[in-house]
Amino acid sequence: MTGRGFLALVEEYLELRRGLGLAADGLQLYLRDFARYADRIGHTGPITVALAAGWAAGSPPGDPSRAERRLGSVRVFARHRVAFDPATEIPPAGLFGRIQRRRAPHIYTDDEIVALIRACWNLYPRDGLRPATYAAFFSILAASGLRLSEARRLEHRDVDLIRGLLTVRAGKFRKSRLVPLHPTATEGLARYAARRDACRRAARSDHFFRTEQTSALRRYAVEKTFARLRVSLGWTGAGRARRPRIHDLRHTMAVRSLLDAYARDCDIDRQVHALSVYLGHAKVTDTYWYLSAVPELMALTSRRFEQFAAHEQERMP
Repeated sequence: MTGRGFLALVEEYLELRRGLGLAADGLQLYLRDFARYADRIGHTGPITVALAAGWAAGSPPGDPSRAERRLGSVRVFARHRVAFDPATEIPPAGLFGRIQRRRAPHIYTDDEIVALIRACWNLYPRDGLRPATYAAFFSILAASGLRLSEARRLEHRDVDLIRGLLTVRAGKFRKSRLVPLHPTATEGLARYAARRDACRRAARSDHFFRTEQTSALRRYAVEKTFARLRVSLGWTGAGRARRPRIHDLRHTMAVRSLLDAYARDCDIDRQVHALSVYLGHAKVTDTYWYLSAVPELMALTSRRFEQFAAHEQERMP
C-alpha cells in the first residue's frame, strides 16, 4: 500500500467504476465505511482477511447475513487492489455463513401509504420545500415502482408532465427505460414542480427533486428521513413480514399490479413480462419471484393451477 489512506484508495476506485459506467450506490456506502474503519485503527498495510472480517463483524445486529454482505463489498475492492499490491488478501466467500434467501417483502396497505405521505408534511421546515419534496418523492416511488436511486437521479428533462412519462437513464444494470405514469401521479408531480419552482430559497439544479439545502436528494438523507418517519409512525416488524423499508414501496406496486391482473383474469405470463420491463428487472425470473414470495399471490397461483388441473382431468377419456 502507498502512503495514502484507505479512504483515498476507495474514492479512486469508485471514480474508476463511475468512469466505466458501473453503478456503485450500495457499494460506496460499505467501502467508505470500511475505509474509515481501516484509517481509524491505523492500518497501513494491504487489505487482509483479518482486517476485512474485523470490520464486517462490527455490523449492527438484526440480520445474520449483513456481515457476509459487508465482507462481499470488501472482496470486490480487494480484487481491484491486488493488481497494485500483490500482498492483498481476498476475503473468502462464506466466512460468516451463507447469505439467507430473500425474505418476503412488506406490502404496504393503502392506509400506511397515506400515513407515510401525511407524515412527510410534518418535516421541518414546515413552511419550506422539504416536506413537499419528500411527499412527492415517496408518492412517486409507490405509484411507479422506481428504485430509490432512479427516482432521486431524475432530472427535469426526464419528467414529461405533458405525456405523463418518466425516462430512467442508465438505471440498475445500466438499463434505460420509459415509465408511463397514471394521470393522478402526473398531476401530483406537476403540483410539486409548481411549488418547487415558486420556492425562491430552493437550490437550483437540473435535478427534479431537491430542497432548500441540497440541489439533489442524497441516498443517505432519504434513508435517514424515512427512518425518522417510520419511528414517528410507530412502524416495527411486529405483525408484519418485516419492518417496512423504502424498497418495499416498489414491491407493493409490483404485487398490486399482479393482484389486479389476477382479478381481471389476464394472461399472467404476459403480465409478468410487461411488469418486468416496466420495473427494469434484469431477468424475468426476478418478477416471477413475487408469485412465490407473497402469500396472496401464492394462494391465487395455487387456485389457478387447481382450476387448470381440474379442467385437464375432465378432458381425459
